Amino acid sequence: MTEQRVAMTCEDVRFRYRGDAPEMRFDCAFPTGAVTALIGPSGSGKSTLINLIAGFETPDEGAIRFGDRDITQEPVSERPVSMVFQENNLFSHLSVFDNVALGVSPSLRLTGEDRGRVEVALAGVGLSGYGGRLPAQLSGGERQRVALARVIVRQKPVLLLDEAFASLGPALRADMLDLLASIHDERHMTTVMVTHFPEDARRIAAHTVFLADGAVVLEGDTASLLDSETAPAPVRAYLGEKEEVSD
Repeated sequence: MTEQRVAMTCEDVRFRYRGDAPEMRFDCAFPTGAVTALIGPSGSGKSTLINLIAGFETPDEGAIRFGDRDITQEPVSERPVSMVFQENNLFSHLSVFDNVALGVSPSLRLTGEDRGRVEVALAGVGLSGYGGRLPAQLSGGERQRVALARVIVRQKPVLLLDEAFASLGPALRADMLDLLASIHDERHMTTVMVTHFPEDARRIAAHTVFLADGAVVLEGDTASLLDSETAPAPVRAYLGEKEEVSD
């Protein structure tokens, strides 16, 4: 990380769910303008970490920084991030156009320029002409394209994806990863992607953070970290596991 600018850091972040859950510990950094994959076994803390960055959870200790800005206590709406979930979070009663337009104006009060931005974003994800449809009329991959279009119009510098493509079949998942890579190449957002699939990280992520037992164990160059012959023992053990696939 010494030769790369850092967009975000988690500095000695500690978090514990209620009850007898063990404490989680996160120390890691995310290079500016790069795609970082978060990988590790189920229950390792991947989604917790990304929810802490997004602001859906608040650390018990430590700091989350965007550059020099401490965002640890900032509300979700004021953080420099957009997030895409596996469920895509589209409103079923709104058209595709309006679902994307929410990224410009939550009240859907749009100027002509705003409407143009929405149309350009839809074209950018391959959905020109789909603006009048409802989410129920789309395939799973098309719904995720709508979610990515909403990210584009929000124009935030950080993109978070929590297993956004896990429910898609292999070919469609590969298509969505390639689309994400294309958007990243155009907009250079700092992107953090939770995935169960090491091949997803190898496909588009330059940087990888590996988690186990609620903590960051390793981070570094993806190709080196996920090389089955040279990877550290915790990663080799993970790569030898049967990969989990969401239904």
